[in-house]
Amino acid sequence: MKIRMPRRRRAERGPAPQSAPDGGDAPLIARADRFSVQDLIVEAGFGIGARPTRLIMTTLGTVLGIASLVVTIGFAQTAAGQIASQFDAVAATQVVIEPGSASGLNGTERATGSLPWDAPDRVSRLAGVELAGLVTEVPLDAVTITAVPVNDPSEPPTLGPALMATSAGLLDAVRGHLVTGRYFDAGHDARSDRVAVLGSRAAERLGINRVDSQPSIFIGDSSYTVIGIIDQVERRPDLLDSVIVPLGTARADFGLTSPDELQIQIALGAGKVVAAQAPIALNPNAPENYEVQAPSSGSALRDNVQADVNVVFLILGVLALLAGGLGIANVTMLSVMERVGEIGLRRALGATKRNIANQFMVESVVIGLLGGLIGAALGVFAVVLVSVVQGWAPVVDPWLAAGSALLGAVVGLLAGVYPAVKASNIEPIIALRGGT
Repeated sequence: MKIRMPRRRRAERGPAPQSAPDGGDAPLIARADRFSVQDLIVEAGFGIGARPTRLIMTTLGTVLGIASLVVTIGFAQTAAGQIASQFDAVAATQVVIEPGSASGLNGTERATGSLPWDAPDRVSRLAGVELAGLVTEVPLDAVTITAVPVNDPSEPPTLGPALMATSAGLLDAVRGHLVTGRYFDAGHDARSDRVAVLGSRAAERLGINRVDSQPSIFIGDSSYTVIGIIDQVERRPDLLDSVIVPLGTARADFGLTSPDELQIQIALGAGKVVAAQAPIALNPNAPENYEVQAPSSGSALRDNVQADVNVVFLILGVLALLAGGLGIANVTMLSVMERVGEIGLRRALGATKRNIANQFMVESVVIGLLGGLIGAALGVFAVVLVSVVQGWAPVVDPWLAAGSALLGAVVGLLAGVYPAVKASNIEPIIALRGGT
């Protein structure tokens, strides 16, 4: 007795496959993809979270790379702002005027003009000028500076400190600081008093560290009372190695004929105006006889400093980010080798090469984006924290933080290309047999 199985309806079986025009059995309609976008997301999510330790190690590479990029660029912007502000406080507020020079017939340089003794008073009336002072080096020839009047001919000759002459207002104009005592005033200058102020290094060489006992030094055979010691001179650090006397004293005792340099402290941004007007104030008939050193505009200075610093830090950030991308590529490639069996099983169940490649690409992009978000947050936090500790003004571009997070996804995308292609090219039969 034959048992006949019930025949399924055609609607349940679906339409019969159409034959090829040549009578073969190959279907004309390609099989639809069995795996949807939802399946792709589920598989990628499982692949990412299946091994938490590997996920942490993979993400850590991107976190370090993005954080390094944000920190380096953030510190570059912050440092550029600090450097520019410091430069603005010193060089951008300084104008230096010297007598002009020309070459003589025998090739020697000769001065074409001279600074007047009242030059600080003349330029102080100009808009933008805050402080001014004269300074010049006094030639000593065979005269020496000592702390004792005894001259021992048996001792070898030593090189003493230099002798400088300044006006009363120079110390403030060059941003100097008194350690002890005082600086001489206009009265000392007018009376040609034999007083002296020592730079800190010159005072150390002469063995003088206090002035309350009114110590004296000897310039040649003449005695000069030390009334002060200075240090931290920002604009003329050579004064720290010098003995400084009033201009009137240098004119009376050493025959000084004219000062060498006029130091002017100006308001920020007034350099161009002061540079144009100061030579006229000094000598209306021949302003071209002076050489003026004036700062450029603050904005141009800041842009130049920031651009130079940014280039250096940007290179360091790119190198760190490259290291993070290579880390993602290495770990993703290791993941492919560990999941050969899984790849073969999915291929045997109908997954195409594109499905496999897309899965690993999505995993790499998600890991890169996750690392980018965490790295950008840590980088911004580090810049702000260090700036607060150092007393700086933190500078972080908001687009830098947002762009760095997206950059992490891009790095993950690029790092996952080769592993994804490698995974998609694994044949099912080889994978299921345990091959690579």
